[in-house]
Parts: sequence; structure tokens; C-alpha cells
Amino acid sequence: MPTGKVKWYDAERGFGFIAGEDGGEVFLHASALPADVAGPQPGARVEYGVADGRRGPSALAVKMLDAAPSVVKAKRKPASEMAAIVEDLIKVLDRTGDQLKRGRYPEGDAGRRVATMLRAVADTLDS
Repeated sequence: MPTGKVKWYDAERGFGFIAGEDGGEVFLHASALPADVAGPQPGARVEYGVADGRRGPSALAVKMLDAAPSVVKAKRKPASEMAAIVEDLIKVLDRTGDQLKRGRYPEGDAGRRVATMLRAVADTLDS
């Protein structure tokens, strides 16, 4: 079976193209994907069968070989840098906790900034 990489795929429209290792392009329809794959990411390696369609070669029975590399993970900060950020966040949360113990919520934009920092760190750790 030929192998290649997903060149692009539009999940809304349900189709895309595979760039085969032989240099050719193959049409990829949603019906050829495994049931557990909603939409492969560009760069994902696949194995597939080929049939002649109305407009050229079409992929059949696509098998995902591996997922595309995560752009988010490639752009993540180094763990040592994240450790310093988490330590700083802990200090901010300690000050916020002290205010809350005294019955006061953070004033002005301080609460929004703390929430934004929490979300940013959570998103980075979750990626």
C-alpha cells in the first residue's frame, strides 16, 4: 500500500489531499478515513489504497501511521523556563489568597490578570 502525508484537509467540507511519497497527489474524502478520525492534520503520515475516481486517483481505506507533529508542542517554552513562570504564578496566587482571606477580591483589573495568567499556564501545560 502506498504511503504519504496529508497535504491539507478541510473537516467542514469533508475532503482534502494526500501528497504521496511517489510525488503524486491523491484525493482524500472523509469516507476513506477511520471512524475515530474526524479530520487529519496536515503532515500526518498515512497509508492508503488507491482507486480511480471521476477526477483522478482517490484514497481508500486510509490508515493513520502517526499523528502530525504538534505545532503547539514545538513552540512550547523549555521546562526550566516554565518552572520559573509557575513559581512566579504561585507567588501571585499567594497574594491573591491572602486578600481573599481578608474578605477582599482583587481590585480593578488584578482579578482579570490573575485569571489570564492561570489560563495561559494551563494551556501551555495541557498542550
